[in-house]
Amino acid sequence: METITQHQKQVQYAEAYVSDMLVLKNIFLETQHVEKADQNFGLPFLLAKNGREVIAFASLIIDEKENISFKIYDKSRMTEAEKRNFSSRAERYCKNNNTPNFKDPEQLKSSINSMISWLNPE
Repeated sequence: METITQHQKQVQYAEAYVSDMLVLKNIFLETQHVEKADQNFGLPFLLAKNGREVIAFASLIIDEKENISFKIYDKSRMTEAEKRNFSSRAERYCKNNNTPNFKDPEQLKSSINSMISWLNPE
């Protein structure tokens, strides 16, 4: 009997840049079943790739208690272990980042509003 090996690409992580935003917006629209980005889109800061394809991203949000948190949006192509690893990576990234968006809720709200306006031109 012949053994067939499958090489699964390892998920890679990268910071989110402005050039990534339209891809991230499309993931958000698909996963949330909405037509326009809204406050829940947040401010993306980290993404996960499988090869060249972006399969998930982490985004800073303001939670219901007005605290800075993050949410992960994924295309349902990650295993549970990959999701846990990505979540841990995003959490560490948040803790180690001292820029205003990661520490000041009012600054983050302003940045999210600017991002939404840019993504949804009227």
